[in-house]
Amino acid sequence: MSSVTTSGATRSTFSFARIWDQFGMLVVFAVLFIGCVIFVPNFASFVNMKGLGLAISMSGMVACGMLFCLASGDFDLSVASVIACAGVTTAVVINLSESLWLGIAAGLLLGALSGLVNGLFIARLKINALITTLATMQIVRGLAYIISDGKAVGIEDERFSPSAMPTGLVCRRRSG
Repeated sequence: MSSVTTSGATRSTFSFARIWDQFGMLVVFAVLFIGCVIFVPNFASFVNMKGLGLAISMSGMVACGMLFCLASGDFDLSVASVIACAGVTTAVVINLSESLWLGIAAGLLLGALSGLVNGLFIARLKINALITTLATMQIVRGLAYIISDGKAVGIEDERFSPSAMPTGLVCRRRSG
């Protein structure tokens, strides 16, 4: 029998593949961002950056929440439907009660109950997460349709009109 031995310490070498695996998405994002700054007029303006931040903030919050689900090895298909139904519920309650806080509470309650039901079915009853959240997605879509009476729902209070400017937690109406 022969044995193979290696002598000396192992050397660490520069590996493009290893660096790409660790930082590839960051590099792609940086290249795209710099390309937009160079080729799109007013891309780097404050107004545009504020608009981008507002546009992606909800996606970022949802992604942070989905992180927990994905880290546990499951996937939630009902997220978008629950968000839409919570939004519809919030708008309808605000229109009916003229209370912002009651509307927000109703939307949060609907989202929390949907999550609780999903959690109970998946964790306690051991039903597959994909099947459970697919069913929840359809149920919540139907609920949103019923709540909105099949119509587009908006907040009718003029404090929430497009001419309202957010300043902190208070909305004030622009003059002129």
